[in-house]
Amino acid sequence: MAAQSWVDLLRSSRKTVLVHDGKRKVHYLFSDGKQMAEEYDMKTDELVVRKWRTKSKLGAQGPWEMEVGESFPSTEAVLEHQLIKENCSNPVFMRKDTKTCFQWRVRNLPYPKEVYSLSVDPEERSCIIRTTNKKYYKKFDIPDLHRCQLPLESSALTFTHANNTLIISYKKPKEILTLEEDLLKNLKKMKSVNDGDVDCKTQ
Repeated sequence: MAAQSWVDLLRSSRKTVLVHDGKRKVHYLFSDGKQMAEEYDMKTDELVVRKWRTKSKLGAQGPWEMEVGESFPSTEAVLEHQLIKENCSNPVFMRKDTKTCFQWRVRNLPYPKEVYSLSVDPEERSCIIRTTNKKYYKKFDIPDLHRCQLPLESSALTFTHANNTLIISYKKPKEILTLEEDLLKNLKKMKSVNDGDVDCKTQ
């Protein structure tokens, strides 16, 4: 089973758990050198951050790539932002899950709900956002389904629109819910390290 293969990868990885500032932070180091970092809200147990880092062909550490949560600009990007001011009204796409749904938010979309349409491309296993006024188009996938080799079901996809924000939800299949529940139980059993005991490079 593909979901079991992903579980086995997680179990065999080297894990470090840090509890800090109301968050349970977990760092995974896989046998191929890839790293995954997650953060869970201690009150709700919701995943608020998941990011990945891989090594380049020369062995150097690449930048963190955000899968869940909002990425914050680097120091260089902040300096560049001061020189060239970005248009604040540009749409901002980010993923923010709930316990029962994968969820994405697109801020700065002022158009009414009837303008938007959602569809699934089964061949590319991706979701597509379109607007009838051709002002916004976005194609995105759901890595969690890829990792567990689960089908992408159009019936699980819904959306709503409020406060200039488009909110897209995909109901998590039972296989994902079971996997996440078991994973969280195991993480809670792990002994966490103190904030100062962990090399910041592995967080």
